Amino acid sequence: MKLKNVIGHFKLITRHRWIVFKLCCKLGKPWRGFVHDLSKYSPTEFLEGVKYYAGDHSPITEAKKNKGYSEAWLHHRGRNKHHFEYWTDHKAPNVNPVIPYQYAVEMICDKLAASIIYQGKNWTKEYELSYWNEKEKDKVEMNPKIRDFVTAIMTEVAENGIDKTLTKQNIKQLYDKYVVKS
Repeated sequence: MKLKNVIGHFKLITRHRWIVFKLCCKLGKPWRGFVHDLSKYSPTEFLEGVKYYAGDHSPITEAKKNKGYSEAWLHHRGRNKHHFEYWTDHKAPNVNPVIPYQYAVEMICDKLAASIIYQGKNWTKEYELSYWNEKEKDKVEMNPKIRDFVTAIMTEVAENGIDKTLTKQNIKQLYDKYVVKS
């Protein structure tokens, strides 16, 4: 285990959590931001993160390439309600239920923070919408209402930026429009 990987991974997840915290505070959910991704410091997640640390993308991706799966990811998604995978249950009548508001908000903050961290100076307000449309939107198993909610937010971020889009009133209105009232 390389010391530079330990330090690099620790700094990476801590910076990510800091951005999520700031974004969650903007949306009136400071507690969600404060407790966001605490499981990443657990041995299961942290040690694999150090082993596969790359700096410019998720170590989970590297673990999956190397082993075909990631113990850290399996651990993480089962403990963090801001991941849509947490809500998927193939043996339930409703396989992909609607994600409650507070976790949906945290998920948005998480997605934006991850792209900001991994893209660094190359990040643009359009980046996450492009990533969402190309890599996730039609490829992930998610409640269609939540999919529409995420798409609407990422579209607004691409058009207007984070500061204008991520307001308590706007995000609540979008959740109500796409999830509650649809």
